[in-house]
Amino acid sequence: MMRWWLVVGSAAGFLAVAGGAFGAHALKTRIGADLLAVFDTGTRYLMLHAVAMLVVGVLALRGSSPPLNIAGWLFAGGTVLFTGSLWTLAITGIRGLGAITPLGGLMLLAGWLALGVATVRMAQN
Repeated sequence: MMRWWLVVGSAAGFLAVAGGAFGAHALKTRIGADLLAVFDTGTRYLMLHAVAMLVVGVLALRGSSPPLNIAGWLFAGGTVLFTGSLWTLAITGIRGLGAITPLGGLMLLAGWLALGVATVRMAQN
């Protein structure tokens, strides 16, 4: 799983940079400032959690564990729901998609808790 999280984290980082460029150049003149801020929030969270997934991959070098893999899956799923819903909302203007965003946020929060559990267990071994 170590390689998987390194690849997924790297891909998420790539998408965050590409999304940031898209927002700054293509969307800046096409959507309002409020929706651009929504898009930027999604991009920031994607980059932050790309790094978190890379951390999961690096920690897996010491040995994989269920909480560590759970953290990775929660980060991956959470970013898809959180960033995906915000990006889609910003581009389409469909406000109903905002209802998905908190689910992604809860997954990201749970991912941080799982990562904490994994690191505590690693420190005890």
